[in-house]
Amino acid sequence: MIENIATEDELEKSPNKRHIKVCEINHKNNLDSDYTEKMESLEKSFDYASNSEHYWSDPELSILYGTPLYAEASPSQKLALNHLYWPIQYDFIAASESSAIHYNQVTSGVFGYFSDYETLCSTLDLETEQEYTHIHTFQKVSYKIKTGLFGKKLLGSNPKKVSKGSLREKLLPKVFNQKPQKSSPSDLEYRALHFINKMMLQNANYCYSTHLQELEAKGNVIPPVKGYINSAIPQSLHKFLTFNWGSSPFLACQHFTYRFTANLALKSYEYRYTKYFRDLAKKGDFIPTPTAISHYHLLDESFHTTTSQLIGRDMYKDFSQPTAYEKLVSNVIIYMIQKGLLGQLSGGMMSGFREDRNFLPFYYKLLRSPVFDMSHEDALHWLEKSLCDDHEGFHVNLKYHQRLQTDLCRFTSNLDYLWPINREMKVMANGGSINKAIQNNQKSLREFSASIAV
Repeated sequence: MIENIATEDELEKSPNKRHIKVCEINHKNNLDSDYTEKMESLEKSFDYASNSEHYWSDPELSILYGTPLYAEASPSQKLALNHLYWPIQYDFIAASESSAIHYNQVTSGVFGYFSDYETLCSTLDLETEQEYTHIHTFQKVSYKIKTGLFGKKLLGSNPKKVSKGSLREKLLPKVFNQKPQKSSPSDLEYRALHFINKMMLQNANYCYSTHLQELEAKGNVIPPVKGYINSAIPQSLHKFLTFNWGSSPFLACQHFTYRFTANLALKSYEYRYTKYFRDLAKKGDFIPTPTAISHYHLLDESFHTTTSQLIGRDMYKDFSQPTAYEKLVSNVIIYMIQKGLLGQLSGGMMSGFREDRNFLPFYYKLLRSPVFDMSHEDALHWLEKSLCDDHEGFHVNLKYHQRLQTDLCRFTSNLDYLWPINREMKVMANGGSINKAIQNNQKSLREFSASIAV
């Protein structure tokens, strides 16, 4: 018996119909916009040399902003630090959007069982197409920026030219081919996780994602994901969570609570690019291409953010109260999001809420590169000064962290299924400590120094 899933008749009688209308308006506005096309055009015309003499944002969106190193850097080095912030952040965004593509398809395959959500499924399909363009744009521009600053020899060879068509194949790899006579470890793990999922969500098995069914019919399994998913959720759990998000309408909605968190984290710094864009436009000044791309991406993503909010905050109420298992899964995920994606302060990456140990290899390579041309010893010395003592950058980033926490609490306060520790974002709040960040950096730098000892 299907007891905890709303039928189509129940959906028609649901008082929560406003979000369906808002979804239709949001979808139409997205279709009528041309922000994706503008990003694509800007990418094709981008040339680093033509943009290299200008700041692309306020200085605070610079690598190692507010550190002793930044204070001692030359004007050209500060410009390079401002430019490098862009590819570092947008490489992460590209990885995150590849995950968004996968989960758009997984969850759409669940929502498609309900006729009320036809427009929503079309919206997710449209967003998926836009994400392919975003990823292509970020990868191309990021490579040109890093090549312009470091040179091809240091950076490595140019990645193969990738069309959006081949990008689809790359983002959805065939992990293994099923063979009747043999069972690989991956196959056994896949079947075991699938079995557990079916046992725990027996009432929802009738709406198992059509996208997952199509993958399985082709002999494909769930591809690995990166970006915002990988930052918070151990890879060993990715398949299990995909089964959950692809089997239960409530959990499919809950995925968009996670996606909304990533949307707001992106907005916390991307809005600064938009403000910079508008200030330059108002004065009639030159607008750097990366600044313009960020601006149009924020506008494009505003539609995606609305989708996340509608599904994560409102649409889950269309269904019966979640089971104890669904509540448990939802709360564990939000807890892990807080801890892995939002629970730390970076001293060198503004609006970065992960430990600096994630960025240490990059910081070190940057200081050894022609931009700073430091010796091994000098690079470690400046990393210690810049990450292991209090400085202005920590305090600037703390303000970003606090603003984001306030915005997220405004959202989670409406989610009645969350535990208090998640509804009030307490793990995130505890991570907003400069002293903890410095202590973590001291330990991480010791370990990093030992790992690269010469």
